[in-house]
Amino acid sequence: MVSPRAKRAATEHLIATMGVWVRFACRVVGLSRSTFAVPHPDQTPEDADARLRTWLCANAKKHPRWGYRRAHHDARAQGWVVNHKKTQRLWREEGLGVPQRRRRKRVGASTAAGQVRAVSPDHVWGIDFQFDRVEDGQALKVCSIIDEHTRESLGGLTGTSITGERVITLIDQIATVRGYPLVLRSDNGPEFVCDAVADWAKNRIGLAFIPPGTPGTTDTSNRSTPASATNASTSTVSTRCSTPRS
Repeated sequence: MVSPRAKRAATEHLIATMGVWVRFACRVVGLSRSTFAVPHPDQTPEDADARLRTWLCANAKKHPRWGYRRAHHDARAQGWVVNHKKTQRLWREEGLGVPQRRRRKRVGASTAAGQVRAVSPDHVWGIDFQFDRVEDGQALKVCSIIDEHTRESLGGLTGTSITGERVITLIDQIATVRGYPLVLRSDNGPEFVCDAVADWAKNRIGLAFIPPGTPGTTDTSNRSTPASATNASTSTVSTRCSTPRS
């Protein structure tokens, strides 16, 4: 939801940069003309809260991890006569807020030693995901497994949700025919770095996770997956996902 203050700023920007009429700018932004005509309290010389606004901005800069509640207690301690509702309103109008901590992405622990290069068939398998959407907009995941030495497509999965357990089942099915590879290479996707995959691979194969920020190192891509297989799987799942639910 866009605040009236942000809409007012957008309207002023349209008028200044494009030279449109106020009526047109207000209609485009969705702001009432009467609201635009009345100046905001913090833009008028008689703004009674100008000093408190300045203090709140300085306090937020000094304590970036504090919210409006701690700022309100500090303001009361320093003699400001203000209730918490007003502090919260001014805090929001000034665009202040506690920055959200970025969640650190989990990185897999490689068990294969050094930089592994495939030197023979079934030495290194690469596994990766491609993403698409079906007709109704639902996300679609395509899991591909190839032999990095022969460039042979060994198998794959297609679905709206593919977990680490399903990946393990797929690899076990392929291994019943070809045996397990020495190394399985993948990126740091949650399906590959989960505990289930780590426990399963402990006494079977080595895991080689590519460093974060280096896409394409798994040697699996759309051109590594047979187009006929991908199209067939996509059309099957697309039909299933597009069927209206009763």
